[in-house]
Amino acid sequence: MAPGAHPRRGICLVLAAAPGGGKTSVSRALLQTEPELSLSVSATTRAPRPGEEEGVHYYFRGPEQFAAGVAAGEFLEHATFLGRSYGTPRAPVEAALATGRDVLFDIEWQGHRQLRQSMPADVVGIFLLPPSLRELERRMRGRGQDADDEIARRMEAARTEMQHWDEFDHVLVNDDFAATVAAVRAILHAARTHRTRQPWLAGFVAGLLRG
Repeated sequence: MAPGAHPRRGICLVLAAAPGGGKTSVSRALLQTEPELSLSVSATTRAPRPGEEEGVHYYFRGPEQFAAGVAAGEFLEHATFLGRSYGTPRAPVEAALATGRDVLFDIEWQGHRQLRQSMPADVVGIFLLPPSLRELERRMRGRGQDADDEIARRMEAARTEMQHWDEFDHVLVNDDFAATVAAVRAILHAARTHRTRQPWLAGFVAGLLRG
């Protein structure tokens, strides 16, 4: 059996960071360079931001509708962060992995923990650390969108988020954007060749040995 006769199993690539840690920018760069990678679209109870579209950026749900989905087991993971609920729909992720598609998750530590419990063999977790708290605050203020009280709240959330760095497989200090993106791509490419994600290997090797 030749390589590629059957698709490999896909990967759940989790990219997490403190607020302002750069995970959204890194995610965008990955999606532009990795055609086999697609972004998991989450459901959320927060209001849409300018330019965000239903089903493209998020599935926007009211609190009661979101809670009903949780009760029905429709989410692989769900978490509350800064007073808003987020969750990953189960069905599209499971379908993607079965056909060899990789799925990128831009979620927090709570979601990563639950996702690993739901699909332990499929998750590769990467946590991005800022070079310093001062730099993290500078990045937040550079957006020019948040008031001082909101920045203070996000900085406190950042400290909480960073306490869970040791739950992830890989940890990167995001002090150079290009180097961070290259490192994340290297992790993804290595994970794709893990023997458990290539079900055709046993038959292929058996054929080599018979020859």
